[in-house]
Amino acid sequence: MMSLISLKKRLALPKTSWQLCVLAAIGGAMSALLIILFTLSIKALQQFYISAKDDYTTLDAVSRFDLPIIGALLILIFSRFTGYQYLRTGIPFVLHRLKVAHGIIPLRNTLNQFVGTVIALASGFSVGREGPAVHLGAACSSYLGSVLKLPYNTIRTLCACGIAAGISASFNTPLAAVIFVMEVILREYKVHIFIPVMIAAIIGSMITQSVFGPAHAFEFFDKIQISIAEYPFIVLLGVFIGILAFVFNRYLTLLIQHSSNIHIIPRFLVAAFITGSLGFAIPYAMGSDIGAITFSINNEQTFELLFGLLIAKMLMTISALGLGIPGGIIGPIISIGAIAGICASTIAGHFIPSEHLHTDFALMGMAGFMAATLNAPLAALLAVVELSNQIEIIIPALIVITSSCVVSGQFLNNRSVIIMQLEVQNLLYRKPPIEKSLQRIGVIGTMQENFTLHQQLSAEDILASPALRNSQDFIISKQSGDDNPFIWFEITQVEEQTNIVAHQLIPLSSQATLAEAYLLLVKYRRGAVAIYGDTQHELLGLVTFEQIRQYLLEGKITP
Repeated sequence: MMSLISLKKRLALPKTSWQLCVLAAIGGAMSALLIILFTLSIKALQQFYISAKDDYTTLDAVSRFDLPIIGALLILIFSRFTGYQYLRTGIPFVLHRLKVAHGIIPLRNTLNQFVGTVIALASGFSVGREGPAVHLGAACSSYLGSVLKLPYNTIRTLCACGIAAGISASFNTPLAAVIFVMEVILREYKVHIFIPVMIAAIIGSMITQSVFGPAHAFEFFDKIQISIAEYPFIVLLGVFIGILAFVFNRYLTLLIQHSSNIHIIPRFLVAAFITGSLGFAIPYAMGSDIGAITFSINNEQTFELLFGLLIAKMLMTISALGLGIPGGIIGPIISIGAIAGICASTIAGHFIPSEHLHTDFALMGMAGFMAATLNAPLAALLAVVELSNQIEIIIPALIVITSSCVVSGQFLNNRSVIIMQLEVQNLLYRKPPIEKSLQRIGVIGTMQENFTLHQQLSAEDILASPALRNSQDFIISKQSGDDNPFIWFEITQVEEQTNIVAHQLIPLSSQATLAEAYLLLVKYRRGAVAIYGDTQHELLGLVTFEQIRQYLLEGKITP
């Protein structure tokens, strides 16, 4: 018991520790294995009706129309048993849970995420794998922390580790996974979090490589050959991508906002009808993998056909995600960005003839569109570098990313689509700066343990006892039959006079952070909270308001 308490004390402090690194590795491995099961489930389901993964062209037109409708009905049937209210999934939901529940994910949401997204991806909806990877990874690692009853700040870190492992396992991009967690999920860079997240991402990538091999998704691309003379066209591509990102984010969030009051059943059926109708005419737009990209690159298509594919892909993605189909957004926006880049290359080809123009602009479009839609330029850059396995892409990709983000953000007031989704769904994702700072420290790591516990003690008893009056320990009295059984007698000496103030200690779980302690005490700006173990009558220590005030003023806290 004492060793477990000592472990929790160590993990409660915002410092790098080998214990946290070991937990990150375990959580990362659990998350990666779940993602592998998720990926294999999609592949196994698709084998029943298509010859190759995500190749919906092998289906006849009527089957392409029917497949999304059947998929939507299966998702609805499963969610009928687990509860429609647990259909909130994906990156926005995980961000919300990080703020309101320290990253602890309800089981039913996780079940709906796994089963629902497997069906959605297998039935041709234009949704991605990374949203489920984030959700499933977070759920796996936070479950580990919950079982061990670790401090909430540690569970939050483990949640971030699971997210990194999930993304790394899905795309074999460990570095992009780490930056995505820091730039999009946590939105802060702290060394004590950064190292465990890196370990989890490495573990996720290694486990994936042992099952699926070391290849990346876009290694088939030709080596990029963009010259300095082509950079002005790259800037124009970034402008186009920035405008497109604004349109995508705007209409996706509008659809979420205006459809929120409609029951989930008609919403899903409308999304399935739109996907089926567009898939009937344009099968390459179905799914979220690389089918649409390879079709656009490997065939000399006209601008009209490519632009039609771009519009169809955007409509499919907006309708599926906007109407609540479970799945992620990054996979589709990578495809949309690539198709948009290829569309632009057909026009630029009249001015700069090049055999590699399609593939060059496709990669540039991926980077620019991902950066502008997510407002995550660094994560977008590293994702494209790792997916294509080309270091030469960095300079031109930076040009596209900066131009697209400036146009989208400054001139069109576009923001991260994930943050926009949270706002239109009224999901809390921000905390006041004080609470955000205090969330990093667990109360069990800072609690005062130098206390003496007495039964039914009173202020008169203390005044009558010189030993109690002069004690250096905190004097605690345990009262019987009380919901708040502990009283702390604060003793101060003013000249030769002894002043005693009795504070009713507010019970607080040892898993809590200083943020919860602060919220309980800030109204009174004095007193303390009683840190308990399994029950409220098991006193482990206390945290005073003075300790919290000291941390807020000086940046350090002393137990």
